Amino acid sequence: MGVDIVTFGCRLNAVDGETIRALAGGERARDLVVVNSCAVTAEASRQARQAVRRAARERPGAEIVVTGCAAQIEPERFAAMPEVSRVLGAAAKARPENWETAAAGPRVDVSDVLEARDVAPPPGEARIQLPRAFVQVQTGCDHRCTFCVIPFGRGAARSTPAAAVVAEVRRVVKRGAAEAVLTGVDVTSWGQDLPGAPKLGDLVRTILREVPELKRLRLSSLDAVEIDDELLRALAEEERLMPHLHLSLQSGDDMILKRMKRRHSRNDALDLCERVRRARPDVAFGADVIAGFPTETDAMFENTRALLEECGVAYAHVFPFSPRPGTPAARMPQVPAEIVKARAAALREIGERLLLDHLDSRVGRRLQVLSEGRGIARAADFSTVRVDPASPKGAFLDVAIAGHDGRALVAA
Repeated sequence: MGVDIVTFGCRLNAVDGETIRALAGGERARDLVVVNSCAVTAEASRQARQAVRRAARERPGAEIVVTGCAAQIEPERFAAMPEVSRVLGAAAKARPENWETAAAGPRVDVSDVLEARDVAPPPGEARIQLPRAFVQVQTGCDHRCTFCVIPFGRGAARSTPAAAVVAEVRRVVKRGAAEAVLTGVDVTSWGQDLPGAPKLGDLVRTILREVPELKRLRLSSLDAVEIDDELLRALAEEERLMPHLHLSLQSGDDMILKRMKRRHSRNDALDLCERVRRARPDVAFGADVIAGFPTETDAMFENTRALLEECGVAYAHVFPFSPRPGTPAARMPQVPAEIVKARAAALREIGERLLLDHLDSRVGRRLQVLSEGRGIARAADFSTVRVDPASPKGAFLDVAIAGHDGRALVAA
């Protein structure tokens, strides 16, 4: 018995999962499993369906509700599963009445997500992750990358007002968070729909000024073309803003970037990395890249491989291209599956080598790290650091880096 949340996908989904837990947790005797789905790839959607079947086997008699992006985009697919009690779309999952009693409302409650106009804040009792708490600053996306279905799962870009973001940062700090991670679908678009159209850099400055008790502020995935000058100045001047940027690069080839309908060029990405390094020399970059996008030739793939090296990416997140029904990229000439797989493997191999280079560069330094418990800590640049397992969760430690094991730094 009880409420079980099975969350797939992004950090924003993790925030949503805890909101749902808070909304659904009032009925103590309730037997409920919520599958909070992701739709970014076909594999993510498949995993959500697999989780539904597993929940039905392991929790016979439980109410199984499917929500999240895949539920919004393909509700009929989940509604056709006999194990599913209800399917709730993006708007329905935020309505408290849908979680107050078992099986309340229609079995499929999915409305047009493009009509959404605001961002619902999490309930005050929503749990947070410690010691690094996720804080939603926006949702949705106004861009239409040819491979992406997320705008159809999250809707148009909507920003959380600065005052509400500050209030949420204060809440997570009061509940024990040492670090706040700003998250959303298109974080760098924050503010474009608010009065005066403030920028993400303005929000960062406001948080750091208004919440002096916050020890660390970190940014999640960013669109390279939207990083504003004030954010770069904040990186240079604000020690509490972490020197770690995860960039949505996707490709290193200009033609593929155009076919993806991205808004930056290869040179734009290189120029940004150079400017960021000038502002904050200790920065570490993460990057999302797609292997085997339709029409990608060997030479185009080589441009992506080279971009990872030229930008000095420390944390490469590689995705083999996965055609999503209804997207323009799904109708483009596809790269054979075996080539997509091989290119993804090659990019991951390069990513592993670049991670080794990054770890090598930190050996011999003293770093302040945040303990996450069980012998794992996180440096400001997001490096994983192995520390004394007795180190309390949430503690800041000043450590000397003696070496690394290929995946994480090792403290002396």
